[in-house]
Amino acid sequence: MNPADHTTSQRYGFALAIVRTLRSAGYQALFAGGCVRDQLLGRIPKDYDVATSAAPEQIMNLLGRHRTVPVGAAFGVVMVPGSTPAEGAVEVATFRSDGQYIDGRRPTSVRFCSPIEDAQRRDFTINGMFFDPLANEVLDYVGGQQDLQQQVVRAIGDPLARFHEDKLRLLRAVRFTATFGFRLDPATEQAICRTCHQITQVSVERIAQEMRRMLEHPERALACRLLQQTGLLPAILPELQGLDGPAGSDLTTRLSILQALPVESAEAAWAILLQPLFQPQQADAKRRLSLIQALLRRLKMSNQEIEDIGWLTAHRSALDNLASRPLHDIKPLLNHSCSRLLLAINDAAAHAAGTVSDDSNWARTFLSTQTPDQMNPAPLISGHDVAAAGIPPGPQMRLLLQQIRNAQLDEVISTQAAALQLLQQLITAPNP
Repeated sequence: MNPADHTTSQRYGFALAIVRTLRSAGYQALFAGGCVRDQLLGRIPKDYDVATSAAPEQIMNLLGRHRTVPVGAAFGVVMVPGSTPAEGAVEVATFRSDGQYIDGRRPTSVRFCSPIEDAQRRDFTINGMFFDPLANEVLDYVGGQQDLQQQVVRAIGDPLARFHEDKLRLLRAVRFTATFGFRLDPATEQAICRTCHQITQVSVERIAQEMRRMLEHPERALACRLLQQTGLLPAILPELQGLDGPAGSDLTTRLSILQALPVESAEAAWAILLQPLFQPQQADAKRRLSLIQALLRRLKMSNQEIEDIGWLTAHRSALDNLASRPLHDIKPLLNHSCSRLLLAINDAAAHAAGTVSDDSNWARTFLSTQTPDQMNPAPLISGHDVAAAGIPPGPQMRLLLQQIRNAQLDEVISTQAAALQLLQQLITAPNP
C-alpha cells in the first residue's frame, strides 16, 4: 500500500498527523477498520479511524481538550474534529476488548488491550485490519487481506457470537456483500439465517439507515435478494409477506426493476419495493397509501422521505398513455419534484420487461419544449376573486378555482380578464 497515493487528501493528512502525535509520545497508533479496507481496495476512504494504546484521558491531554470530544470515553472513543471541513473528523479509539453484550448493540464494559485482542472483537475480517502509515505496513490478525482478495465477507471468529454482540451486524453483512459485489461466507450466512429475527432488537433508525445505504446503491437488487434469502427482509418488512404472486408484483420482478433503476435514489427503490402494497386500480387506494406511510413512519423516516416515497408509489402508473391526457393532468405530474424519479422507475420497469417506455420518452420530449412558466404559471385568479363574485368559501369555490386552473394549464385562457369571464360563465351555467 502506498500512502503517497493519498497525500493529496486532507483527511488522510489530518489522520496521519494524529498518528504522528500519538507515536511521538510513545503510544502505538494505527489506522483501523474501514479506511484500511478501502485503501487495500484502491479506494480513497471517506474517513479515517485511528486505534491506539493511549487511554482516552491521555488522548485528550495529548491532542488538546479544546479540540477533542469524548463521544464514548467509557468505551475508549474520542472524536477529533479537523480545523476545516475538508479535514473531516477522526475517531480515535483505545485498543479494547469488549465485555458482555446485553442489549444487542453495545458492551456493558470494555477492557483496554493489545491490537491483536482488539481485532478479535471487530465484526468482519475485511474490517478488522490495521495499517501503520509510518512503516507502510498492514497488520492483519484475522485474515482480512485474504478475504479481500477472495472477495468474501466473513465474520471474525464465531459468527453467532459476533451477531449476538451486535445485531446491526446482520444488516452490515448484507450491505458489505452487496455494495462490494462480494460473496457471503456460508457460515456467516447460516448464522444470519439463524438470528435474522433478532434484527428487531436494533433501533428502527439504524435499520432505516442501513436500508437507505443499500437501496441507494447500484447493487440494491443484490442487497434485497440477500435480505430475502437470509430472512432479514420479512423480519424488517412483515407487511410485504404474502403479497407476491400477480404479474408485476412478485419479488423477482421487483428485483429486476431495482437492478435496472438508472438513478441512485433510495426513495425510488423504496417505491419499487413497496409497490405491492399499493395497486392504483384498487378501490381502497387511499387506505393502501396510508398503510405505506404508516410503515415508513414505523421506520422513523423523515417527513420528506415519506412524502416522496408515497407519491412515487401512488403515481406508479400515472405515466401510462400520458400523451392522450389533457395538459392540466400532464403539467402538474411532470412538474412535481419527484417526476424525474418516476420517469426513472418507468424506464427501469420497461427495461426489466425487455422494452422501452414510449411514455417516458414522450414525457422527456414534452419537458424539453416547455418553460417553467408554461409548466407552472402563476394563477390568474384567487379565492378573493371568486368570493367577490358571490361564492362563499367551500366545495363550490374549490371546484371553480380548479376549473379555472385547468383551463389555464390547458392554455385555453391566459389572462385575468379571460379567467374572470370564464368564472362568470361557470357560475351562471345551469347545473347538469
